[in-house]
Amino acid sequence: MEAQESYPVDVAAIREDFPILERKVGGDITTPGESPDDSLPLVYLDNAATSQTPKQVVEAIVDYYYGYNSNVHRGIHHLSQEASVAYENAHDRAAEFIGASGGREEIVFTKNTTEAMNLVAYAWGLNELGPGDSVVLTQMEHHASLVTWQQIAKKTGAEVRYIRVTDEGYLDMDHAKELIDDSTKMVSAVHVSNTLGTIVPVSELADMAHEVGAYVFVDGAQSVPTRPVDVEDIDADFFAFSGHKMLGPTGIGVLYGKKEILEETEPYLYGGSMIRSVTYEDSTWEDLPWKFEAGTPPIAQGIGLHAAIDYLDEIGMENVQAHEEHLAKYAYDELSAFDDIEIYGPPGDDRGGLVGFNLDGVHSHDLSSILNDHGVAIRAGDHCTQPLHDELGVPASTRASFYIYNTREEVDKLVEAIDDARQLFA
Repeated sequence: MEAQESYPVDVAAIREDFPILERKVGGDITTPGESPDDSLPLVYLDNAATSQTPKQVVEAIVDYYYGYNSNVHRGIHHLSQEASVAYENAHDRAAEFIGASGGREEIVFTKNTTEAMNLVAYAWGLNELGPGDSVVLTQMEHHASLVTWQQIAKKTGAEVRYIRVTDEGYLDMDHAKELIDDSTKMVSAVHVSNTLGTIVPVSELADMAHEVGAYVFVDGAQSVPTRPVDVEDIDADFFAFSGHKMLGPTGIGVLYGKKEILEETEPYLYGGSMIRSVTYEDSTWEDLPWKFEAGTPPIAQGIGLHAAIDYLDEIGMENVQAHEEHLAKYAYDELSAFDDIEIYGPPGDDRGGLVGFNLDGVHSHDLSSILNDHGVAIRAGDHCTQPLHDELGVPASTRASFYIYNTREEVDKLVEAIDDARQLFA
């Protein structure tokens, strides 16, 4: 491995916190977690889908289950009080991490970004949208946004409009100005494209939306894990991200909403925990954010997310961003050297920490399978952006995505494995 000073972060020290990176993979899958003798070292380049989890996060979750496992907000006993404090502190920590000065009242825990999107679409959209209204999206939206608003529009009679993506992979801001008008009630945009790596100017979109009295919802699933984010600087009305893409556990997502908007929005789910009083005739709701967290919430996952945020903060999000962009540019430059590789999205020095591409004559699924034979884990398919792939004129693409524990050496192994695929299909 290269000299440590050549990286923006201490990769060697970070990798020691991730036992899974010592695994070998390949061969027939028999018992999960076990590797055949002839398997190869894992090169994990599928971080845009799910990042790996450090020991510190796992230990925080284990500490909860071994030390104070209990339901929250429902018991007077000691364990319930401990769990409640830890769970509430996790909300405060998430608020601090993304610059939400309203604290826990502006932070709703969901199970992922998709549920956060659905919460707003159903709780706010069904009540506020109607015929003559428009929702403006981008052509690079993840299905979590596109499908959700598409279906809400069908239920309400609203229109969905899509801001074009330029041939270079950028959002066409002139087209955005044309689409966002007095009929617009919501602008929902991805912050960093999970397919192109495009960094969307969401602050400008927020300004456009607010000029016509519309709200803006930012999908931060690919941005919060990889760069400093300040929701108040963006002026987002809603913002969502997922724990499993930022070293945290699965089953935990975060919805940020401006307090005044959340207070006016009706609950999405009903039941225990989210009520203040109940009679046979009617019910009233608990204070924020609990009125949006019906039933037993993701307690262990929230505690794990808190630990993941602490881990990232210790590294520094500016350093996380620098390392990701360093590797993305290196991968972009290496892959660009081959005439038979088509790369999608902006140049290597102006993108998030991923590179989407295709090798001429080889379907992305076949390429992924060959890379897997070399121990290299990447993503192949439409990445939950089917309409965008239709715009690109390809059914699927291959995506390598990087995080704080990846190295240039692993990018080199990716390139070597692609060369083997090239020879196989020659």
